[in-house]
Amino acid sequence: MSYQRRSKDALAARVAQDIFEGAIVNLGIGMPTLVANHIPANREVILHSENGILGMGAAAAPGQEDYDLINAGKQPVTLRKGGSFFHHADSFAMMRGGHLDICVLGAFQVSATGDLANWHTGEKDAIPAVGGAMDLAVGAKQTWVMMDLLTKQGQSKLVQSCSYPLTAIGCVKRVYSDLATLACSAQGLQLIDLVDGLTRAELERLIGLPISAP
Repeated sequence: MSYQRRSKDALAARVAQDIFEGAIVNLGIGMPTLVANHIPANREVILHSENGILGMGAAAAPGQEDYDLINAGKQPVTLRKGGSFFHHADSFAMMRGGHLDICVLGAFQVSATGDLANWHTGEKDAIPAVGGAMDLAVGAKQTWVMMDLLTKQGQSKLVQSCSYPLTAIGCVKRVYSDLATLACSAQGLQLIDLVDGLTRAELERLIGLPISAP
């Protein structure tokens, strides 16, 4: 079987493709921050950063970095016209108050029914990093996960039941990965799309779970 994995930028573009006009979106630390660089120019999307930005733009171009203007991952970003800054507490009030349409987060594991584990692997030498993930996962109207489908050891991050400490239960609606896009539901996983050359049967073998057709 021959198939090409999506690059990180291709995956970010795939996520951006599904963000609707007028959405208020938080992009989590790590890979999800790349989505800001792929929002279509003709689409009005308002990006929120938990450190206190509304109207965040793409990453700053080399040589144009302003380290007083950073996202929650401390990466230099830009500010779109009309963008604003505010206190960290106000930012969390937006998150907890249900004002975000979508949050895009990374994950260590996601269950078939949408449970999320993304703050700690439970390993003794691992450094836990809660951040605002719990607030985002339960506060946003939709939680999307963006991640590589498999670990470096070849194990699926999509699982029947999470073995890592949970961030939130049943919150993940979609998983965007380097091999496929899937929806999580009470009935399990549903296929949205696949990379060229990969079949649903092969994807089920890699994940080890049944996947219903679109």
